[in-house]
Amino acid sequence: MEIRLKGISHSYRDGGLKVLSDINLSIREGEIVCLIGPSGCGKSTLLRIIGGLELPSAGAVLQVGDPPPTSLNPLTYIFQDFALLPWRTVEGNISLALEDHPIGRKMRTEIIDGVLARTNLTEFRKAYPRQLSGGMKQRVAIARALSVNPAVMLMDEPLSALDSQIREILMADLVELWCRENFTAFYVTHNLAEAVRLGHRVAVLSRRPGKIREIIEIATPLNQRSADSPELGRHQQHLWELLRDEARAADLELANV
Repeated sequence: MEIRLKGISHSYRDGGLKVLSDINLSIREGEIVCLIGPSGCGKSTLLRIIGGLELPSAGAVLQVGDPPPTSLNPLTYIFQDFALLPWRTVEGNISLALEDHPIGRKMRTEIIDGVLARTNLTEFRKAYPRQLSGGMKQRVAIARALSVNPAVMLMDEPLSALDSQIREILMADLVELWCRENFTAFYVTHNLAEAVRLGHRVAVLSRRPGKIREIIEIATPLNQRSADSPELGRHQQHLWELLRDEARAADLELANV
């Protein structure tokens, strides 16, 4: 299934604060599209619009094609704060995503077993969130999202709460997972290194109202990318040159709101 954004614009305060302007973008099946931009440019707002949590002031979100026949939710979220229930175990948190669906206990157990194995969490199934590191908690959130076999994962800065070493590990985990399963994702981040490591394409938003300034395609296969790659370094430098002045202006603008 492909997501197409057609002329998405959005305003708050009864039209007084315009945050997005004429966004046109496709998220093709089997690719990760990363979205970056200065603070306050509407990145998370656009993600909520794609997920149906907010209606745009103008434009449309089109779902082209059918989700997988085994998909329980066509779209699912992964948040930066993990959104785990502290009184549930790892398998209990994953089960939560399945409990509103008409599936039997046996199938639910099979699904949970499968996603635990795919995310290397099998031995932690009985652990509670308080017993897990930040990286392990985010791995649980990813397993929960995978359990409903979504057509598209909507990822809202999923690694931003983690330290640099754990972020590297989780990026490697996501690359390995994508190489096995070719999942589709729309990935919001403020981290340029993350964007060029994980994105097949990187869309750059201007400061508010957010417009797409450029879409950069990264040719190197995901499993051949590394933090010290000269090509990724050039892409990251180009992104910074696009964003530097706008990021400063946006910071001053937010301070005066």
